[in-house]
Amino acid sequence: MDTERYRRRGILVLIIALVFFAVFVVRLFFWQVVEGDKYKDIALNSTTFSLSSNSTRGEILTSDGKPLATNKTIYNITFKKNYVKEESLNGTIQKVLKIMKIRNEKWVDMLPIKYSNGGYSFTNDDTTQDSLTFLQGESMLDTGVYTMPQQYMEDLIKRYECENIKDKNEQRDVISVRFNMEMQNFSSVNDYTFAEDVSNDMMQIICENNQKFDGVEITTTVERQYLNGTLAPHIVGTVGQINAEEYEDKKDKGYGYNDLIGKFGIERVFESQLRGEAGKAYIERNNNGSVVRTVEAQDAKPGNSVWLTIDSELQKIADDSLKYNVDTCHSEEAKDCVAGAVVMLDVKDFSVLAAATYPSYDLSKYNNYKYYSKLANDETSPLYSRAFSGAFAPGSVFKPCVALAGLEEGKITENSTIVCTQNYDYYPTDIVRCMGYHNGISLNTALAVSCNYYFAEVGRKLGINTIYSYAEKFGLGLPTGVEIDESTGILAGRDSTHWTAGNTVQAAIGQSDNAFTPAQLATYVATIANDGTRLKTHLVDKVTTYDREKTVEKTESEVESTLKVDKKNLKAVQEGMWSVCNEEDGTAYGIFGNYGVEVAAKTGTAENSGTDHTVFMCYAPYDKPEVAVAVVIEHGALKKYSCDVAKALLDKYFFDKDYEPQSNMLS
Repeated sequence: MDTERYRRRGILVLIIALVFFAVFVVRLFFWQVVEGDKYKDIALNSTTFSLSSNSTRGEILTSDGKPLATNKTIYNITFKKNYVKEESLNGTIQKVLKIMKIRNEKWVDMLPIKYSNGGYSFTNDDTTQDSLTFLQGESMLDTGVYTMPQQYMEDLIKRYECENIKDKNEQRDVISVRFNMEMQNFSSVNDYTFAEDVSNDMMQIICENNQKFDGVEITTTVERQYLNGTLAPHIVGTVGQINAEEYEDKKDKGYGYNDLIGKFGIERVFESQLRGEAGKAYIERNNNGSVVRTVEAQDAKPGNSVWLTIDSELQKIADDSLKYNVDTCHSEEAKDCVAGAVVMLDVKDFSVLAAATYPSYDLSKYNNYKYYSKLANDETSPLYSRAFSGAFAPGSVFKPCVALAGLEEGKITENSTIVCTQNYDYYPTDIVRCMGYHNGISLNTALAVSCNYYFAEVGRKLGINTIYSYAEKFGLGLPTGVEIDESTGILAGRDSTHWTAGNTVQAAIGQSDNAFTPAQLATYVATIANDGTRLKTHLVDKVTTYDREKTVEKTESEVESTLKVDKKNLKAVQEGMWSVCNEEDGTAYGIFGNYGVEVAAKTGTAENSGTDHTVFMCYAPYDKPEVAVAVVIEHGALKKYSCDVAKALLDKYFFDKDYEPQSNMLS
């Protein structure tokens, strides 16, 4: 009986399956045979496009939250290929241009030909050459370089079917828009920006009359804005239009043909964090050009924000004091003094509190062609980041390194006496002249008065290989670790193409081929202050989400090297640097002798072609170091100029004192 029941159930299941199969076969026949032509036509004539919307770029901020790079929402007039019909494109352009002219609004005009006085001529502005090159290219008119403007226009009139536009100015402007579209690769996946940053009134007119303008829309985008453009421009960097090489490298990562990308500085190095993610939408259009549907697939996601270690107030002091001292030296002491740099570090973690280069520039104007051209052609090289890329002879600030090497290698002791007779002539071809006549002096006094004779003799005893091995331990001739581009400098002996024994005594007093960046000198003196532990110098404190509520990354202290030296020897060097500022015969006593905080330092004068460079490095307080500073003023003549820059920063850090140039300057 059970067997019979199971047999009937099996037959029932089979019948149901056959019914479903039959229905499927009938429906398939209906799709493929009865309505096959209909669905084939839809498949052939419907096209789906994916579009990307702009993402909001993350901000760049100082450690105290001051915006250096932020965003401004602007309104653009945009043509969308998927919504505009080819046969009505010229008419739509005419309508929009008419309103723009009435409202006195600017639109993107890249055509290198103008119409005036009844004829055509080439324009003469910043974009002419690039536009003309494109116009002459194979993808456009494929003409010779000597073609006349009239011939170009005749070809363009035919290309864009503008024969029916009788007004020559109007015809020329429509052709310009069509030319711009082609130049910017206007397509179903690449919208064309007709006008940027239009007024609110213009925005409302377009929105209210959008039915009259097929494919014309108002789009919002964010424009990079540099609110404090003169504050650390070499560090912040800027964004610009992606070039062909960058596009090839980045296209697989979602970059578009017209995207902006970081060009240098933090904007470039932290591009992946700052950029954010674009929104995505899918648009389906039929063979009539009508949009069937639009599906939002992904919302745009803002980029993360980068917080620098730079303190905005200290940075402003660095800028102001550096400018004042360079300009004052130029007018009073040396006409060839036109530039300098300063770097201030936090000793506890080697974060950069301030880093200034002078002359400098305004980042908010950087992308203005005329402004950039002026900077690029300026003989003082304001675009050059002297703080991180400028390599300068250090002069006597190199002597603490030689002193420690001499003590560690047993060539001198703390109490060893060397008799200074002013001219050190052990090597007749490399005579070292001392600025004083010091007789018998020990290490402490030699550092305090900066005796060239003393350190030339110590350097001779050490040899160049030993000297540069200790210099490397202090980070000289090596990358400091900062996130942006930097120079590694030049270390005499190691990086020299040829060497003689006599060159060693010159290197020992910071001359010869030695050339270091202010950032390296700041790292060097911070290492002395930090009892021989050199940390990775850095400019970025953290990365947060755009709303600043969540920390994505936090920079942690990273040890680069530790000097394995006798603490007594390092202490002797530190005491010698203390004497520079606190003993009456010290070279910086007149500036820091009665200062409210004990400062340890080393002054330096570096010979070169032209007026001597002046160099100064220090740390404070002496007993519990918090900050380290290094200053280089090119052709700065006298130590008072570099010392004044450092003093201005220490005044602000320890006493919250604003910079007052006239009272701060010392005679």
